[in-house]
Amino acid sequence: MSASEEQHLLHTPLHALHLELGARMVAFAGYSMPVQYPAGVMAEHHQTRNAAGLFDVSHMGQLRLVGPDAAKAFESLMPVDVIDLAVGKQRYGLLLTEDGTIIDDLMFVNRGADLFVIVNGACKVGDIAHIRQHIGARCEVIPMPERALLALQGPKAVDALARLVPGVEKLVFMTGSRFDWKGSELFITRSGYTGEDGFEISVEDDQADALARALLAQPEVKPIGLGARNSLRLEAGLCLYGNDIDTTTTPVEAALNWAIQKVRRTGGARAGGFPGAAKVLGQLDGSVPLARKRVGLVALERVPVREHTELQDEKGKRIGEVTSGLLGPSADRPVAMGYVPPSSATAGTRVKAIVRGKPVAMEVAAMPFVPNHYYRG
Repeated sequence: MSASEEQHLLHTPLHALHLELGARMVAFAGYSMPVQYPAGVMAEHHQTRNAAGLFDVSHMGQLRLVGPDAAKAFESLMPVDVIDLAVGKQRYGLLLTEDGTIIDDLMFVNRGADLFVIVNGACKVGDIAHIRQHIGARCEVIPMPERALLALQGPKAVDALARLVPGVEKLVFMTGSRFDWKGSELFITRSGYTGEDGFEISVEDDQADALARALLAQPEVKPIGLGARNSLRLEAGLCLYGNDIDTTTTPVEAALNWAIQKVRRTGGARAGGFPGAAKVLGQLDGSVPLARKRVGLVALERVPVREHTELQDEKGKRIGEVTSGLLGPSADRPVAMGYVPPSSATAGTRVKAIVRGKPVAMEVAAMPFVPNHYYRG
């Protein structure tokens, strides 16, 4: 990255630490972010799968929704159950357009006094404006630019973090709580985007560097960049906004049906009432036909298949496109996600990816490509 490019990018509170650690920096979501450290993407990937990796995700947007109507108001923007979410529990959500397509995916926690929301970095300005426009009169929408976000992921993440913050080991997957570290308030959830056990840690900006250094001083922990973050989430079958989901895809096309609780579906106590409900609920119950569906794909030869690669049926007819793909370091084979017609979405269906003009045989496969290891207690 050139000096002129760098000066137009925002820096996270860990920028100096990244440079000190020898990271290669790239532009991402308007920020200067580490894509990899000297050990390389492959080593970082396996470090996270086998021990613990520390990710800087401070480019993400953090905000609070406050007020007695906050849960009901937020539920009006998404096809998920916000009202019944218990205190201390976390849930995955989807902001939708009036056409039922995805503005962004996000995570939120009921903290009792507020809803704590984390949105994607590239979308945060638009997301906050959207939320304010639609529900700002019903609850306070309070951005939290003064807080950084770290993700500590991997099977030994709990060992490392519990030394510094006793009590985090009591959290289970998709729960969160407040903790104290050296007089600084942390909000920690047991979640992440790698398919492994792990934590996301919201911390005051001025404490982020010290906390990151304390975590990196633990024997299990090494720094991890965007490259390994991408390979880890793809092996876990998790969508990347802008690649696998966007304002052209609905939750049902994206195979995110699991994120829509029964209470919001047709026949549920609070069915509908969200943008694009007629289309989304119709796709769920089959009354509105699906033109395409997100699927997992594995290559039958050792040729990586990247995003935007054309997919054809066995007769050579174009049927879709790959949205994410690489050689999975843990899967030890080329894996991908993409969209195909429902008739081609059954596991075991053969398709062809056109790589540099040549067909590569692929097969529709179940996801995740590598088993998840979330800690459920």
